[in-house]
Amino acid sequence: MADPVSPSPAGSAQQHRDAAPRTIRAAVVTVSDTRTPETDESGNYLCERLTAGGHRVVERVIVPDDAVQIRTAVVRLMRVSQVVLTTGGTGITGRDVTVPVIESLLTKPIPGFGELFRTLSYGQVRGAAMLSRAVGGVGRGALVFAMPGSINAVKTGWEGILEQELGHLVYELTRQGQLNAHGQLVQKEDLFTDLPEPLPSFSESPAAAAVPSTPVPATWGGEFKGVDWRAPAPQPQAVAPSAQGAVAPAPSEIPEPAPIKLGRHSQHATTYERTPLVRPSDAQLGRPEDR
Repeated sequence: MADPVSPSPAGSAQQHRDAAPRTIRAAVVTVSDTRTPETDESGNYLCERLTAGGHRVVERVIVPDDAVQIRTAVVRLMRVSQVVLTTGGTGITGRDVTVPVIESLLTKPIPGFGELFRTLSYGQVRGAAMLSRAVGGVGRGALVFAMPGSINAVKTGWEGILEQELGHLVYELTRQGQLNAHGQLVQKEDLFTDLPEPLPSFSESPAAAAVPSTPVPATWGGEFKGVDWRAPAPQPQAVAPSAQGAVAPAPSEIPEPAPIKLGRHSQHATTYERTPLVRPSDAQLGRPEDR
């Protein structure tokens, strides 16, 4: 009797696509300092394509190129949706911070998404595809995919990758649950039991925590006696008032600076004396009209 033929990877993937849910809860985040709902062509395109595919867009937001606001918005939407799609902020300019924010939220990166995206982009824009820092993965029970902000790039990511595989990805994400903080397989709604209630809105920026200043040690590098430049200037000692009245404190005397010794060992150290600055006289400088 012949051994049963195991299904091919392609057949297994098709079986998963057939078992995938037909309706997915998705959210769209546009990262831009200038776009509005009327001018956000990429965000509008994603919402239209998701709706046309029978999926539910639970929310669509626009946030500026600010790491705190991007993270707050994405974390909030990861809780209420199965897929979060972001556009914008994936370049290499100083304002592009979407990619590191998304990567910090992923527990299971999907590097194949970025690889496929750049492969498809290479056929359109050639070497400029290296600037497409698209990234995707799983975090907190949701799928997150970050794409560039241009409409052509979003069409490449949606029509070339996500449109056909979105249901398959959600099926793989939910069929066995996800690991929580205790290493237990749980469903999505149980992944957020340890999070504060309610999650902050994306428009609320947490107050910056005060960072205490770390004093510079009095001795730095062995023999060199350093000075804490952040320490306050020495103040004159207070003098108790006498019977005739209060006595003004005398200004504190600043001692001559000690020589600086440079060198690892004392027997080989070289001493350099500090030379005080001397202001030249008017006679040495000459008349103002001759200067």
